[in-house]
Amino acid sequence: MPLHKTYHNSSGGFDFLGLRQIRGGDVEIIYDDGVARRMVWRVRSAVGDGVIGDALRHAVNQSRVVPALYAELKKRSIAIEAVIG
Repeated sequence: MPLHKTYHNSSGGFDFLGLRQIRGGDVEIIYDDGVARRMVWRVRSAVGDGVIGDALRHAVNQSRVVPALYAELKKRSIAIEAVIG
């Protein structure tokens, strides 16, 4: 079964982080602010879903989600690359 997890801001904000597995087995992180901004990154490190999920869970509840996401991933030595288009 493909991986698919979602994380929403617990204070009622519109911020969303998601984790999905695409064809070929690659894992992607999705960010959407609920208004105009959507970003996708491909995970380049071999780490467990729980480790990435923990990073997303912490980041989505911060006031600045994207910088918090980068910080959480860096703490866990998880490499990502931006997906264009």
